[in-house]
Amino acid sequence: MKKSLAILLALVMLLAMAACGSSPSNANNPSTPTDAPAPADTSAPADTPAPAEDDDTEPADDADKVYTIGISQLVTHDALDAATQGFQDALTELLGDKVVFDYQNAANDTATCATIANGFVSGGVDLIMANATPALQAAAAATADIPILGTSVTEYGVAFGITGFTGTLGTNVSGTSDLAPLDQQAAMIQEWYPDAKNIGLLYCSNEPNSQYQVDTVQGYLEEMGYACTQYPFSDSNDIAAVCQSAVDASDVLYIPTDNTAASNTGIVDNICRGVIPVFCGEEGICAGCGIATLSINYYDIGYKTGEMAYDILVNGADVSTMAIEYAPEFVKKYNAPICDALGVAAPEGYEVIE
Repeated sequence: MKKSLAILLALVMLLAMAACGSSPSNANNPSTPTDAPAPADTSAPADTPAPAEDDDTEPADDADKVYTIGISQLVTHDALDAATQGFQDALTELLGDKVVFDYQNAANDTATCATIANGFVSGGVDLIMANATPALQAAAAATADIPILGTSVTEYGVAFGITGFTGTLGTNVSGTSDLAPLDQQAAMIQEWYPDAKNIGLLYCSNEPNSQYQVDTVQGYLEEMGYACTQYPFSDSNDIAAVCQSAVDASDVLYIPTDNTAASNTGIVDNICRGVIPVFCGEEGICAGCGIATLSINYYDIGYKTGEMAYDILVNGADVSTMAIEYAPEFVKKYNAPICDALGVAAPEGYEVIE
């Protein structure tokens, strides 16, 4: 019995010693969690990009920009050609080799005017110069963003159907006008032929500015006591027949600034020379078939258009606020060979067409 008790006590003591030598469990030591994260790695990752270097690239200097100008001219004749030349000369003088011209001629076809304008837009030209009303209308229909300047356009309000036009379009369109005072044109007819009775007004019905001119001139002439009849032709195919009808019924003919007439002065001259006097709205037509005109200089209005373009492109002028510009002076001119064929002399104050 004593021996058994001694053995039991020895076992108890051995177990107690074993318990004192064991490590404490994590469950009984909450200050050391089992999911504690490893210390963060403060070393830079291998693929960390180097700091960006300063960008020393300079913005493009506007002084180095080369401007591309699209020129759409309705048809070839002296007046429009002079306006285009004046426009190009002005910009070449102002910009030197910093301007490039893309010249396109529509050969008097309005559909071609639209094709040309759309090509300029897709090509991203900096400015469009539209020479004559159909070219201007096509350009305005093609873009509302690219600046457009017209020249050789008689009445901008008529061209765009604006009632009570005040001189500024308020869009991306401005330019110069070739309109000579219509009351003075009517007075010129009275000065030469005060005793005439019937005035025939010959013009292209497809040109709204021509319609405007003959309507206005007719009003002035009727106030002076003349009887007036309008003779519209649609294109070059019927101009001869219409012109002959006008000659047969009239004492004097009047042709306004009209692009189709300007391209067919030879036809008019063959019918009228030595038979009936023809007064014209501009010098180019008068040189081909007329007796007298109140003339402007088309080169000058083209040059002014070029100056306007420079102001837009370089000086940042807002085309929408630019007023339409007009010729600075008007000159009475006469066609000496046609005067000789009719056996009349020019009144005082007229210059001969060279």
